[in-house]
Amino acid sequence: MSRLPAFACVLLLAACTGSLFKDKAIPPSVYLLSAGAAAGAPGPQIAADLSILRPRVRTGLESDRVAILYPDRRLDYFADARWSGPLDQVIHDLAVQTFLTQAALRNVSAESSAFGSGYWLEIEVLDFQAEYTAGAAAPTVNVHLLGRLGSAGDRRVLARFDASSRQTAADNRLTAIIAAYEGAADATLKEIAADVTAAIDQNLARR
Repeated sequence: MSRLPAFACVLLLAACTGSLFKDKAIPPSVYLLSAGAAAGAPGPQIAADLSILRPRVRTGLESDRVAILYPDRRLDYFADARWSGPLDQVIHDLAVQTFLTQAALRNVSAESSAFGSGYWLEIEVLDFQAEYTAGAAAPTVNVHLLGRLGSAGDRRVLARFDASSRQTAADNRLTAIIAAYEGAADATLKEIAADVTAAIDQNLARR
């Protein structure tokens, strides 16, 4: 060993000890949220096209991490869980799924521009976290979304929406908490879809 060049000794040492320092941490589970099934037929089709823009997300939630809010208002994240993408993308996909099944519109698309269709919808995510309260056995998921509906022709805002849902997890396990997330998100987006459909229908009737 003493006759080997210094760099060769370093390589041999690395080869012998490298396996001792491998990261054995279990990779986080990735969760995909899906829109719930439609409660019934969405009704007669409205001759209108809607573009759903990429949502805006409140600071602290703009990642693929699953957020927790503790009683002292401290924001944290589950170490072993991730969404299937950044939260704005997750909400965007969910919104498009929901409108395709719930809203009786001629066309619904995911566009980056407000000028792609007759109407556009922008969603702002104010809350999307599991909240722990003192003494509670399991957290309550809080989903709070704002929406702005506009006309693509002049970017004029036609209506604003405020929708929220709170669902308590069945127990303090991650799978139950994710199920509460999905339920709260589904209820909130269905409310926005119903309000947007009604607002577009009223706008067309006034023409």
